[in-house]
Amino acid sequence: MAEHVIVVGAGIVGAATAIWLQRAGHRVTLVDRLGPGEGTSYGNAGVLASCSMVPVTGPGLIKKAPKMALDPNQPLFVKWGYLPRLMPWLIKYLSHANAADTRRIAEGLAGIVGDSLEEHEALAQGTPAARYVTPSDYTFAYRDRAAYEGDAFAWSLRRAHGFEWREIEGTEAVSEYDPLLGPDVKFLAALDRHGHIKDPGAYVKALAEHAISEGARFVKGEVSDLVRADGAVTGVRVGGETLAADKVVIATGVWSGPLAKALGVNVPLESERGYHMELFEPSQMPRHPLMVAAGKFVATPMEGRVRLAGIVEFGGLEAGPSEAPFRLLERSIKAAMPGLTWHETSKWQGHRPAPADSLPLIGEVPGLKGAFMGFGHHHIGLTAGPRTGRLLAQLMAGQKPNIDMSPFAPARFASGHNAPQKLEKTG
Repeated sequence: MAEHVIVVGAGIVGAATAIWLQRAGHRVTLVDRLGPGEGTSYGNAGVLASCSMVPVTGPGLIKKAPKMALDPNQPLFVKWGYLPRLMPWLIKYLSHANAADTRRIAEGLAGIVGDSLEEHEALAQGTPAARYVTPSDYTFAYRDRAAYEGDAFAWSLRRAHGFEWREIEGTEAVSEYDPLLGPDVKFLAALDRHGHIKDPGAYVKALAEHAISEGARFVKGEVSDLVRADGAVTGVRVGGETLAADKVVIATGVWSGPLAKALGVNVPLESERGYHMELFEPSQMPRHPLMVAAGKFVATPMEGRVRLAGIVEFGGLEAGPSEAPFRLLERSIKAAMPGLTWHETSKWQGHRPAPADSLPLIGEVPGLKGAFMGFGHHHIGLTAGPRTGRLLAQLMAGQKPNIDMSPFAPARFASGHNAPQKLEKTG
């Protein structure tokens, strides 16, 4: 039976959900406070990182994190005035920094990232967005073999989930693979069957515009609450207007937290603040997206520029960008690719939605029929977006997905009731 579904959030998850719902015959309204592809879906690294099921909270993070946060040459930054507010979330987050939890989290994430290229190709097929999807290697660059072996646990998890890679060692072999790489890089691990998006913001906009061309309605505004009656969702409130719906999906990234809490799902959610720099008119393009392991950032070839994206900063939603992460990105790219020059630089900072257990929320809100959630993907939102949208469309149709959905269940954060609560502002 065709239904009307309101999708709150027009990033990659929202756009994908809308398209898969339309393909199943449903009517869709997209609601976003900014516009399609304007948030994290615009500013990400653009990599379809199928191997990225390994969470940041690996074994040893508790010991390493304080030193990293105090070292301006490490890719972890903290706005210290925010630390007291961060601590409750941080304690829960670091409680998962052990081998057993890392394996468990990786097992869950593998189900939504493992076929990212194929999922993006299927989503974009027959739409103007298809031209942005580019098959490619995804390569990890290390100073030497010893640095690569220091990440042995993460690589063992990737192998356990079916990934293989080529080891490229020595200055000459590295230079042959990508002449841009300088002598600081002596070891590469190159994975095929990956891909990247040549312009993430334009890609998500093209997906949303395709949904609109197929009949979806777009409403610009901020959802203040979900309307409920007899244990079911009946619509949303946007400003002074109530939009009626049969089902609602909350997919608005880190801004989903207050809406979730109002529905009795108390997600320990933080902004994992991410940064990017774009180098326009570069003298040369990297041949493939490259993760510079020492700096935890990715250099991705895009249309007319190279995007450097990564870094983790904790400082909440309200503070403006810091300069130190941008300086680190520039120092790091000059070390990895000393021959690269460019004519113009742009800078961006955004907010990745980070639940404390490193697993997104994908599924129906317990005790409230017709309310669904699809947010909390940390740094893998673009990678996992199409699969998440497909899964949500299947769940709304009452179909059983072919993966275990229990790791993503919103019920794990439910307070046991869904009585209306006061909507809180995120800060």
